[in-house]
Amino acid sequence: MSTQHPQDVATVDVDVIVLGLGVGGEAVAGNLASAGLDVVGVEDGLVGGECPYWGCIPSKAMVYAAARARTEEHPDWAPLAARIRELTADWDDTAAVDRLVDKGMTFVRGAGRITGVDTVEATGPDGVRRFRARHAIVVGTGTRAFVPPIEGLAGTPLWTNREAIEADEAPSSLAVLGGGAIGLELAQVFTRFGTRVTIVENGERVLAVEEPESSDLAAWALGEDGVEIHLGARAERVAHDGKAFTVELSDGRSIEAEKLLVATGRRVDLPGLGAEALGVDPHAHALPVDGQLRVQPGGAAPAVWAVGDVTGQGAFTHVAMYQSAIVTKAVLHAAGRGTAGPDADHSALPRVTFVDPEIGAVGLTEHQARTAGLSVRIGHADLAASSRGHITGARGFVKVIEDVDRGVLVGATTAGPAGGEILGALVVAVRAAVPVATLRNMMYAYPTYHRTIESALADLDTD
Repeated sequence: MSTQHPQDVATVDVDVIVLGLGVGGEAVAGNLASAGLDVVGVEDGLVGGECPYWGCIPSKAMVYAAARARTEEHPDWAPLAARIRELTADWDDTAAVDRLVDKGMTFVRGAGRITGVDTVEATGPDGVRRFRARHAIVVGTGTRAFVPPIEGLAGTPLWTNREAIEADEAPSSLAVLGGGAIGLELAQVFTRFGTRVTIVENGERVLAVEEPESSDLAAWALGEDGVEIHLGARAERVAHDGKAFTVELSDGRSIEAEKLLVATGRRVDLPGLGAEALGVDPHAHALPVDGQLRVQPGGAAPAVWAVGDVTGQGAFTHVAMYQSAIVTKAVLHAAGRGTAGPDADHSALPRVTFVDPEIGAVGLTEHQARTAGLSVRIGHADLAASSRGHITGARGFVKVIEDVDRGVLVGATTAGPAGGEILGALVVAVRAAVPVATLRNMMYAYPTYHRTIESALADLDTD
């Protein structure tokens, strides 16, 4: 064990420190190093973060396998577990580290903490190292699964998304706390591999951040697969007897399950990050940023940027990648190389919940639009009424939300087979503020699911 004291550590000056090498931080670090800047990247977990190891990539492999498993009499989890180990390189980030080092970045394995507006200390296997940035600190430390303070839960062998992804076999039964996207996707996966699954959601509907119609469709789909859903109930006590969990609910019922998945959201660790050194409230939900994604602690830290989940703009890989391009240009500009790009615009944020059927959405929900004071019209069309939907027996819908005063769409939902793919056209419409009149006078290929967009636009006239 090192007896090194922080005050005895020499400070190394570099151009840029990237603290956290998840999807966004990894991209920024690689871009800046390739541009010739002296970059140090600090990461105590796996380079690439949640997405390639416990998020997007392995979870979608699970979703794909579960779709096939639904048609099998005795689905086998073992090939899926092997495939996940292959996709994640058995949770080894050597290749990702090597890619960054080959671009010229200095990699430091350790827990980083901001100790000043231009200084980071990294504590790792080799002790403490301190770095001072000439041009910028970029924070991309992401989020971690939140485990609520439920009586009896601490110290039990609970699952978060990480343990669920790493599972070597499907349990006989699974209780899921939380009815958001992560909880729903994993619940459907495991039930299709023969696990008896129960979801406990404190709110009045699952997938509460999306349209009520999306909640209804998701609940129906999981119900068809045999998932039991308890709404308006919260877990008050948890016990584990060495073999199984017992979860006592606020409505007096109790659930017994071999495994317990806690999918109650994710949190940013601002105290661990050292946010107070930037003048930021360590109890805030995210780092405050301006249009260029620069942290705004009252002007005290002009050289600190943030990227990805830690900005609070959406815990999605595509948000981090979008932001990484903006931050790269901003930091290069600060270093006297080139000009900054346009400000970030998160108004057309696309998101997809990969249940079957998929539920995609962009921009505002109807409730958000009305709450914002917009004069809105709603168009709705049933996917089953389309020719393609009739052919395949598809279940789903398209919903569009028009700002009447501007004559453009401010939000939309596409639910059904390949709902996330259908969404693409509506992302363009919302982001580019394409006039509804233009959208109505387009040709939509026949017979396709996305032709339902045309029907939803026509339905605007009936609102």
